[in-house]
Amino acid sequence: MEKPPKHILSKSTFLKGLQCHKALYLYKHEYQLRDKLSMIQQAVFTKGTQVGELAQQLFPGGIDSSPASFYKYREAIVKTDDLIVDGEKIIYEACFQHDEVMCALDILVNKNGKWYAYEVKSSTGISETHIRDAALQYHVIQNSGTELEDFFIVHINTEYTRDGQVDLSQLFNIVSVKKEVLEQQEMIGKQIPVLMNVIEQEQTPEVKIGLHCTSPYHCNFIGHCWSHLPERSVFDIKGLHADKKFELHDNGIIDIMDVPDDYKLTDRQRLQISSYKNGKSTIDKKGITEFLSTLKYPLYFVDFETFQPAIPLYDHSRPYQQIPFQYSLHYKKDKDSKIEHYEYLAETGIDPRIGFIQSLLEHTRTAGDIMVYSPFEATRIKELIADFPQENKSLEKLLGRLRDLMIPFQKNYYYTPEMDGSHSIKSVLPALVPDMNYKNLNIADGISASYNFENLTAEADLFKVEQTRQDLLEYCKMDTLAMVKILEVLENV
Repeated sequence: MEKPPKHILSKSTFLKGLQCHKALYLYKHEYQLRDKLSMIQQAVFTKGTQVGELAQQLFPGGIDSSPASFYKYREAIVKTDDLIVDGEKIIYEACFQHDEVMCALDILVNKNGKWYAYEVKSSTGISETHIRDAALQYHVIQNSGTELEDFFIVHINTEYTRDGQVDLSQLFNIVSVKKEVLEQQEMIGKQIPVLMNVIEQEQTPEVKIGLHCTSPYHCNFIGHCWSHLPERSVFDIKGLHADKKFELHDNGIIDIMDVPDDYKLTDRQRLQISSYKNGKSTIDKKGITEFLSTLKYPLYFVDFETFQPAIPLYDHSRPYQQIPFQYSLHYKKDKDSKIEHYEYLAETGIDPRIGFIQSLLEHTRTAGDIMVYSPFEATRIKELIADFPQENKSLEKLLGRLRDLMIPFQKNYYYTPEMDGSHSIKSVLPALVPDMNYKNLNIADGISASYNFENLTAEADLFKVEQTRQDLLEYCKMDTLAMVKILEVLENV
């Protein structure tokens, strides 16, 4: 097979174009305007690669048709065609092109002379976008000369619990979507020339910002397209449904200062806007006093960190389960005593939950309420009780001692304009204790902590491993020290 002409559309650009013509045009002509890849997006891509490689073991012994580099897909198209002609039965990353539209398929399998397509998703279900994705692949593969008997989507089964070696037949659900894919073929045929025309335009299409900016995917040109917004816009109103935000925006109400006083909002949203307008704080001393009366010293201030491996790494764990690997604990014997600090950070390569439980129970064995911030820790303890029933009595006692420091902020007992409508600890801390914040930390949020810990398994640089572990400890310690300082502010009220 001769090397085909360079493609104009790929699977990813086709889906981008369906979501927004402007995004497609910018991707093709103004690529430098895209937003920096976020930690969340990088984590999603990494998990997708890991799941895709593991799924190949469902059909072992295949030949990988991947190109030598990302920009050499024409070589992969030729290689795929050669493998088919040579009678290869299983091809990974099979690449096809038809009428300047290119796609790569995760797994192509020949059974009894018939071809079957398998597209692997790291998701826990099948979305409409997955069907469109598969429909374009089917269109290209069929029209390039390889007839498909069926098309399957392979996705993660969250009901699977690991017990011993990973059971691939249980980990993955394999679902035929040929019926749904065929129903999309007319749309695919109509949209391809439309999107080709978008790319060939001389000017960027005029598309207003809207719900399409984040659905089905978070567009990576939001920073460019949304740059006209003021520092505090209607999109910063916490809890307001997206369609209401765009309703305000499209009616020329963009700055949060311009929201009409009679616009229908919740009490919290109204508080956020009025507080921002007048610069005043709200402090309900009675509510704060009632909350404080429920606490009994000594107090433990505890924060957990978790990670969510797509492929369960340990027995008694499920795909995407929150696995606790770290905690920080500050302890105060009474209101005026000095604080003590304890911490735990698991080693990689072993189930971190076992050492986590033992260490946590050891450091909380004496009486006292346990302060947390949000229901997150309570949910994790309940999961540990289910997975480690031998520790259920001790963990259930622990559960009964939890007290949520978020409550007075959730109930608006204490609100300042600096909180920007949020009662998360990342917003409350700098509002109440201005000299404390997370800005100078190398790891400054739970998502980064999760991502960095999971990556330690594959990190060979010992100096980087040690630095990452130190960064994790500093971040988690900051969370519990923040709780200590926030409580002190409430007590001083």
